[in-house]
Amino acid sequence: MQDTYHTIQKDGQAELEIKKSRFICSLKRVYTEQEAKDFIQQLKKEHWKANHNCSAFMIGQENEIQRSSDDGEPAGTAGHPMLEVLKKQELINVCAVVTRYFGGIKLGAGGLIRAYSHSVSHALEETNIVEGTLHQEVYVTIDYSLLGKLQNFLEQQNYIVEDTQFLENVTTCALVQDTEPFITAITELLNGQAELQKGEKRYYERLVQK
Repeated sequence: MQDTYHTIQKDGQAELEIKKSRFICSLKRVYTEQEAKDFIQQLKKEHWKANHNCSAFMIGQENEIQRSSDDGEPAGTAGHPMLEVLKKQELINVCAVVTRYFGGIKLGAGGLIRAYSHSVSHALEETNIVEGTLHQEVYVTIDYSLLGKLQNFLEQQNYIVEDTQFLENVTTCALVQDTEPFITAITELLNGQAELQKGEKRYYERLVQK
């Protein structure tokens, strides 16, 4: 598992008009090649009157699945430039489909490459990008009398508190990146009066500031 990744926060769409042609870029978060293919087919049905529905997608932690399609545009002028935009932004698990309604003015190979690239870039600018960072779940179980002290510490140190359960004792799930220093700090803070248990490793997503 890699430490970090970048992807879109949610599905989105943006439109540009270039020399009377409409370029509509639709973005979707996908996790399998089949999800990406289903999304592409869905848009082809939705925009069946369009001249082209070109696509590109990248899936997996190391972008092990990369596909693109020119969908009838001259080879190399649509899908590949779209894929290059996703690569440049270092995104994973994203499918981009650019729907083109031809406006009567031919753009030429260079113009098409710029149009399809710009369409994807524009759509990405209109959506939010998130960074996923690998964290370790650490469950801290304490007596109720220590709750205020623990909460103040977690808040001051900007730790992510995922969940707190109030039963016979209080159990708080914190997401941490550096596990051993966290465990040492909690043990010292609470004079060893905390039961600490590691959970799963998983990703936590934060918005990337534009």
